[in-house]
Amino acid sequence: MRVAFFSPLPPAKSGIADYSAALLEHLNGSIEVETFAAEPAVFEASQYDVCVYQLGNNPYHGFVYEAAMEHPGVVVMHEANLHHLIADLTINRDDWDGYIREIGRNHGPGALDYAVRYVRTRQRAPDYSLAMIRSVLANSRGAIVHSDTVGAELRAHGFEGPMARILHGAWTTPADRMSYRTRLGPFMGLEARTPLIGVFGFLKPYKRIAESLRAFRRLVRAVPEARMILVGEAHPDLPLQSLIASMNLQEHVHHLDFVPIEDFNGYLAACDIVLNLRYPTVGESSGTLQRALGMGKAVIVSDVGSFRELPDDICLKAPVDATEEEHLFEYLNLLATRPSVRTALGERARTWAEQECSWEMAARRYAEFLGAVVEGREWQQAAKIAAPQANGVPVPADYIASWAPAANGSRSYVETHRTRLERTLALTPLGGPKDRILEMGAYLQITPALKTRLGYGEVRGCYYGPRGQTDHRSVASEHGEDFCCDVDLFDAEKDVFPYEDGYFSAVLCCELIEHLSSDPMHMMCEINRVLKPGGTLVLTTPNIASARAVSAILQGFHPMLFPAYIRPNRGGETEARHNREYSAREVKDLLENSGFEVTALDTGPFREGPKPEHAWVEHLLEGYILPKEHRGDGIYAVGRKCRGVRDRYPAWLYS
Repeated sequence: MRVAFFSPLPPAKSGIADYSAALLEHLNGSIEVETFAAEPAVFEASQYDVCVYQLGNNPYHGFVYEAAMEHPGVVVMHEANLHHLIADLTINRDDWDGYIREIGRNHGPGALDYAVRYVRTRQRAPDYSLAMIRSVLANSRGAIVHSDTVGAELRAHGFEGPMARILHGAWTTPADRMSYRTRLGPFMGLEARTPLIGVFGFLKPYKRIAESLRAFRRLVRAVPEARMILVGEAHPDLPLQSLIASMNLQEHVHHLDFVPIEDFNGYLAACDIVLNLRYPTVGESSGTLQRALGMGKAVIVSDVGSFRELPDDICLKAPVDATEEEHLFEYLNLLATRPSVRTALGERARTWAEQECSWEMAARRYAEFLGAVVEGREWQQAAKIAAPQANGVPVPADYIASWAPAANGSRSYVETHRTRLERTLALTPLGGPKDRILEMGAYLQITPALKTRLGYGEVRGCYYGPRGQTDHRSVASEHGEDFCCDVDLFDAEKDVFPYEDGYFSAVLCCELIEHLSSDPMHMMCEINRVLKPGGTLVLTTPNIASARAVSAILQGFHPMLFPAYIRPNRGGETEARHNREYSAREVKDLLENSGFEVTALDTGPFREGPKPEHAWVEHLLEGYILPKEHRGDGIYAVGRKCRGVRDRYPAWLYS
């Protein structure tokens, strides 16, 4: 399926530009997309199966609207009003007749009479409450919305075509909280635990800026150390500085004009509480809100429009009636004085954003809906693909150890790593007689259990060695069971794996990636290739961001779990050392870059032995309001193959 995708893109000062850039990153690869970020000199619609138009209510979308009117396609309605856009395309080009025609087409004789009598004669301004969306809807093959609120508006304006509700994607990559708080410190007297409230985006009056400042003024009386930042251009109709001065908030409120997206994310990360208020609203979604939820911020929204549809347990909702200021003050006071409450609220928000608003999920639903439109069939949103589940079949350490002879040291290794080995098997989904599983770096410690306990019909292992050689290994347990397995030798960083595309249902890559020295993404690409669609990758590795590692580096020691070089044995051979250890966030990025949807990500105990007390590290993180999650010694991740490799050389991993 070939798709023509019309939208402004960065550096355009448009939230929809950022939305489109993030969506395209995940959409490319599942369908063939050609992007148009400006009016094309020549456009031949017949070369595409469908055109997609990202429509917003500002001049950046003029060329998108004009193309949508000329070449019917699927419109993505980010809000239920295009009046400002239509005015820009007509009145601002001195095409008053065009504006009058559009008023008549969209809103009938009454609105037309008003426009002719008052707007055309310039006695009154246009009535911007008129949505002006009928023309483009009547010319569209389908529509995508982010909320039921906008969907209902489209139906109310007569749209009867196919329509999909696809939630606005959420950005979940964290930014450097402390460095941005440090930047703000000299201007605002900001310390580590100072409650910081933020308002972000184009600062228009309808974003309840005055109401927010009044509620914040009351908060300052109760919490004098509280601070607020306003990040974004101030609308000409908003006398921001005079508002701040009139409320005597100059020492507590700091305004930053338009900033690059990196800094925008950084200042957002610096905040403890984010206000994302709107009234009146035309159902618009908010990219800033999705960033805040994805970062795990405590957010307060207006209880209207699309924001009302958000789950009640991930944000606080303020009414826009006479009690608005009172509610805002009470919410701010609660969150500013109860860090545990705002942390819990933010954690629920981040979990929801990751599970329901991933860009991968949004891209998949786009592809499904566009396919339905092209084929002329009814679209029903597919159920969310179930994540591979922990199999619920406990494989105790004693059973694993029964396959490990004490004579060659295998038993000692199993005893040291029994928690990790048990957990790895618990994360691996059950197989059947027709399922194949590959264990990379196989020592035959848990390998027999893949067949005897998890039920895989074919179990193979692989290990470093000369490509083309296969070792036939067999082992007997203390209980009289026999197990045989072929172990294929090759270099996982350089060689093409000796298996057909889609050969395996599952791959285990445990305690291997940290040993790779040059090209880990080659291995990830090959794992993707040999897994069938929907297949499972279980990846475990030491955690460089564990509480143990934080403790070590702060006390002057190396943070890696195993930083040592390895002495050659008597034959002159040297085992592979740890070259690079990863954080849980990096493992998540690694899986997503490699075409996997992360279905489980956790950290926990890694090896048996003395457990130093690291409660002081937790207190330190808590004091600086830094995340305490994913601080276990080992990373346990599960991914489901959902597409081909997305980024062969991700910038965070390759220079």
